[in-house]
Amino acid sequence: VHLVESGGGSVPAGGSLRLSCSASGRTFDGVLMGWWRQAPGKAREFVAAINWNDGEASYRDSVKGRFTISRDSAKSTGYLQMNSLNSEDTAIYYCAAAGAGSRWHFRKRQDEYDYWGQGTQVTVFS
Repeated sequence: VHLVESGGGSVPAGGSLRLSCSASGRTFDGVLMGWWRQAPGKAREFVAAINWNDGEASYRDSVKGRFTISRDSAKSTGYLQMNSLNSEDTAIYYCAAAGAGSRWHFRKRQDEYDYWGQGTQVTVFS
């Protein structure tokens, strides 16, 4: 499975962006698709995940109420709608997906994900 992110960019504080993650190659048959981010000098952190089968979503506390993860199964594409962005959201955002046998319970573990995109830069300026 090959993942390609798009939609990053520079926005003022309070602005919005919508990231997309397109999956190609092998048929995506896993349970998990997630978004992670890495700010300069910091470790990669979990942002959000979606259960590909039933649409259940999970978020890190700092983005709850501002970010929305969704998916279009027919297009094998996941999305991350980001609203009310602030400077702490500045990071490289990575799409990740887990293959067959993935476990929703471990959605916040990096090692649960088998496939990663190349990342897209999100910069929030004041």
